[in-house]
Formats: sequence, C-alpha cells, structure tokens
Amino acid sequence: MSGLLALFDDVAAIAKLAAAQLDDVSAQASKAGAKAAGVVIDDAAVTPKYVTGLPAARELPIVWKIARASFFNKLVILLPVALLLDAFLPWLLTPLLMIGGAYLCFEGAEKVWHLIIPHKDHGPQQAETLEAAHLETQRVKGAIKTDFILSAEIMTISLAQIDIDALWIQATALAAVAIGITALVYGAVAMLVKADDLGVFLSAKGRFSATRAVGRRIVRSMPSVMVVIATVGTVAMLWVGGSILVHGLHDLGWHLPYEQVKQAAKVTSEAVGSGQGFVTWLVTAGLDGIIGLAAGFVLIPIVTHAVVPVTGWLFPEKA
Repeated sequence: MSGLLALFDDVAAIAKLAAAQLDDVSAQASKAGAKAAGVVIDDAAVTPKYVTGLPAARELPIVWKIARASFFNKLVILLPVALLLDAFLPWLLTPLLMIGGAYLCFEGAEKVWHLIIPHKDHGPQQAETLEAAHLETQRVKGAIKTDFILSAEIMTISLAQIDIDALWIQATALAAVAIGITALVYGAVAMLVKADDLGVFLSAKGRFSATRAVGRRIVRSMPSVMVVIATVGTVAMLWVGGSILVHGLHDLGWHLPYEQVKQAAKVTSEAVGSGQGFVTWLVTAGLDGIIGLAAGFVLIPIVTHAVVPVTGWLFPEKA
C-alpha cells in the first residue's frame, strides 16, 4: 500500500512538473508573440492586396494556399534553422535580427515616402492583361515570398525573446508562436477579404432594415478599415524595427542610442507623474519609431539602387 501511495506521489510530482513546464512554454510563447506583433500586423495588412482583382470565388482558396505555405515556412524551414543557429552560432542571431529590423525600417519608411511623394503603382494595370489563372499563380508566388521574409523575422524575434535554454521548450514555444500567429494572420485576412461580400449580402438580402443598413455600413467602411490597418502596420514596423536596431547596437557595444532613449523616457515619465509605465512605453516606442524611420530613409536609396537590381538579376521574373 505504501508503495502504491509513493507511486501516486511520483505521478503527482511529474504532473506538477509537466504543468510547470507547459506554463513555461505558454509564457515564452506569449512573450515571443507579443514582441513580434509589429510584423504580424504588417503581414495582415499586406496580404489582402494579393487577392485584389481576382474572382471572389478564388479569394479564400488563395488565402489558404498562402497560409499553408506560411505554416511550412515557419515550422519546417525556419524553426529548425533558428534552433541550429541558436545552438551553434548564437553570436549570429543579433546581426541577423538587426538585418531583419533594418528590413522592417526600410519597408515602413518606403510606405511613408510614398505618402510624401505619391507614385503610380503599375503592377495592377499590367496584371489586368494576364489570364486569371496566371495572375493567381503570380500573386501566390509573390505572397509566399513576402511571407517567408516576414516569417523569418517573426521567428528570429520570437527566439530572441525566449530566455529558457531547454531545447524542447524553445522548439515548442516557437512552434506555438508559428501556429498561433499564422492562424491569427490568415484568419484575419480571410475575414477582411470577404467582409465586402458579407456587407453586400446583408444589404441586399437582409430581412430587416437595420440588417441592410449594417451591410451598407460594412461596405462603406472597408476602405477606411484597410487604411487604418495599413497605417497601424507601418507604425508598428517602424517601432519594432527601430527597437531591434537600438537593442542590437546595445548588445554589440554601442550603448548611446539605447541609453538616450531610456533616459528620455525616464525624464518624461517623471515629469508627467501619473501613468509613468504607459508614458515610459509610449516615449520609448515613439523614439524607437523615429530612429526606425530615419534608418529606413537612409536604406531606401541603398536598397533601391543596389539590392533590388542584384536580386532582380539573380531572380528574374518570368513572363
């Protein structure tokens, strides 16, 4: 009997340990996912453009194709690569993270620049002459390529936030982030691209005048909703990208930007008095965003005149 009780004690101890470790996984995944929020918002803001102009019946199948590739990118390719780098070349993670941060700064600054200096986007006009199937294939390939870059950034940011060395916890937390973020992003994208159809259906088929009014309001509001999402995505990219650069430079030994941002946030929060935690975060995020915008503006001519021609030569578009 005493042996059976001892066995129950062992089982209870193992269950408590497993629960504690699952809590560790959950906490690490939540922490990592929160830090990658800027990339997630941008991913959700960017993806709907890939179904614009295609038949409505093909919108959800296209979103699913991109989502399926995103799962593969994160879980099969990027997760093992990230863990191998962390195990054998940990010193490389900060530079890689900074490269990803610089990419976010460039993307965000480019969007701001296009607002300042409007330009005509020739992509859709050229695409209109293509067959729907060909256009769908091109759009899906472009979306998967963009998703791979953003996914690499998400996984790198997430790994950098995990402060437990146990390999299985790192792998499980990263897998949880990958699955959760991909489901969140493409679930949101699916709802966004079908919101117009829902609004049209309600406005035309609604049994009550209030239902039809809601449908009309959905249709009218969707352009503004997409603008808001794109704006939030741009701000988030600049904030996250600037933060990555500031912290990366701090880790590499150049402490000035980090210390200046920290000092400015401290002085401002003390001057305000109330809500110091929020003020500290707001000032820090704002200054990180300004640094990200400045870095992005510096990168625009470099990427435009050096990187893009090289990548275009290495990966030419097929007619």
